[in-house]
Amino acid sequence: MSLDGTTTTRATLPVVAHPATPRLRRAVVTGIARAHDGTLYVNYATGTSATGIWRLSPGGGPPVRIARLPADGFPNGLALDERRGVLYAADSVRGTVWRVPGSGGPAVAWARRTELEPSHAGGFGANGVKVHRGAVWVSNSDRGTLLRLPVRDDGSAGPPETRATGLDGVDDFCFAGTGRTVLAALDGGQVVLVGRDGSRAAVLGEADGLSGPTSVAVRGRTVYVPSAAYRTRRAPNLVLARLRYPSGRL
Repeated sequence: MSLDGTTTTRATLPVVAHPATPRLRRAVVTGIARAHDGTLYVNYATGTSATGIWRLSPGGGPPVRIARLPADGFPNGLALDERRGVLYAADSVRGTVWRVPGSGGPAVAWARRTELEPSHAGGFGANGVKVHRGAVWVSNSDRGTLLRLPVRDDGSAGPPETRATGLDGVDDFCFAGTGRTVLAALDGGQVVLVGRDGSRAAVLGEADGLSGPTSVAVRGRTVYVPSAAYRTRRAPNLVLARLRYPSGRL
């Protein structure tokens, strides 16, 4: 999408004849991560053998799958750790964070924990995922939690730490700066500011134009909030806001 709102199709993933994605029963592109050279990585959830992580080269060309993920899972959020050369994909159905080499290769179940699982049958567990200051952070939509999983020296996952609770319907999130202040999208219609002590405060809502926000991104002091309108079924959009302070306050 350009600054004037014009949208352009960057790539189209292979059509799946009979998608059987858990929960949705249709093929969906979910998480996205961008490398410094412009390479894009996306999750493709189909319920078939096409499910996995796909790479889009900055120079164009067809998308290429670099890793297969289980057909009965739902890869959702996606994060890239360029320092370690790996990708992390949060599986909302299997309660798993998958790790995949950035160059491609077999997916490894990096973390599989109760804290990452859905709280009930038919729900969504691990959703958004970010790499930040030596740890992988994951949101759990069903449980309304924000988790921090330390990355050990050998690359394995440390035990999860619950950094915030009460985030009902939390989807994706981002860090407002270099600290641990988080902006999180709640699909009920809010963006909340989560402090390092787990406190939370609503900073954007439906009155600001949100319609089921699903993710948040910050560039400089500009906040970008896409609303997918999954629940409202009206006015999907992109809302821009301005950070007043590096701490994340709008």
